[in-house]
Amino acid sequence: MGDKIRILVTGGSGFLGSHVAEQLARAGHEVVALLRSTSNRDFLSTLPNVTFTTGSIEDRDSLKKAVDGVDAIVHAAGLVKALSPLEFDVVNVEGTQNLLDVAKKRASGLRRFVFVSSLAAIGPSEDGRPVQPDREPRPLSQYGRSKLRAERAVLAMKNDLPVTVIRPPMIYGPRDKESFAFFQAINFHVLPMVGDGKNTMSVVYGADAASACIKAIFADVPSGKAYFVDDGNVYVWRDMLETIEKALKRRALLRFSIPIPLVRAAASLAEEYGRYVKKPVMLTRDKLNELMASHWVCDSTSTRADLGWTPEVDWAEGTQRAAAWYLEQGWL
Repeated sequence: MGDKIRILVTGGSGFLGSHVAEQLARAGHEVVALLRSTSNRDFLSTLPNVTFTTGSIEDRDSLKKAVDGVDAIVHAAGLVKALSPLEFDVVNVEGTQNLLDVAKKRASGLRRFVFVSSLAAIGPSEDGRPVQPDREPRPLSQYGRSKLRAERAVLAMKNDLPVTVIRPPMIYGPRDKESFAFFQAINFHVLPMVGDGKNTMSVVYGADAASACIKAIFADVPSGKAYFVDDGNVYVWRDMLETIEKALKRRALLRFSIPIPLVRAAASLAEEYGRYVKKPVMLTRDKLNELMASHWVCDSTSTRADLGWTPEVDWAEGTQRAAAWYLEQGWL
């Protein structure tokens, strides 16, 4: 990363995108952050070397300006929850295709197009062994299927653009609003689990996932390769929750397993509420297909070898850092 280049980051105001932008900016690269006019810029406003361009991946005209003069693109924008399958497709699939098309026409000499996908695009492990990057995709949710379709659009461009796909499992850490729900529950002395809590997971700390995206910009790898990123460990969910207890120095007084029919009913109610207030919710009947899978584990061996990437933070340290940040920011 000796030479300093100009990089477009989509989703720069979000959890992962803000970490990508921050690491690039602090390394001296010029970052162009594509943001909606309503985006919160708190994580980016004090960074050096960051300029903002207003727009969205659904708006091709705004993308034309955004990609002008950039040397690389990290596409981290996307929906993890939506009101409908169509909404997932409009943003995750059509938005990605828009960015690819504009990049192909206007970003000549592009060093790399890095697309942030998800383990959800490939699906869980059926037998508990970590999923390999070349395993046949079997997504379980609308979100996973939309990310898979976006992946395929990216990989279809491999002869026209130098593309790399990064597939994180659950990303967590400071700034994350989704995994924050578990910290919040335990802070209220509640430790709920779906099933017996023996399901296994791979995870990656937010800053480590961001560093993998950046390594992918500069690594000399063939166009069209996909890589998982995780911290190298397989965790058991109930043990993970106990680690959050230690990080918060709080013992959940109410510890229980929620029966699947009750979770399904809660998901139905959550969906109705989301439709009523016109805001997407994370817990849906579709999302339950993922929550009920026993093993969300992946193998990042090739990522470490090809990209020269090494994760620095495991779950124990990451939850400590996340808990401290949530408390410092007044989230807890």
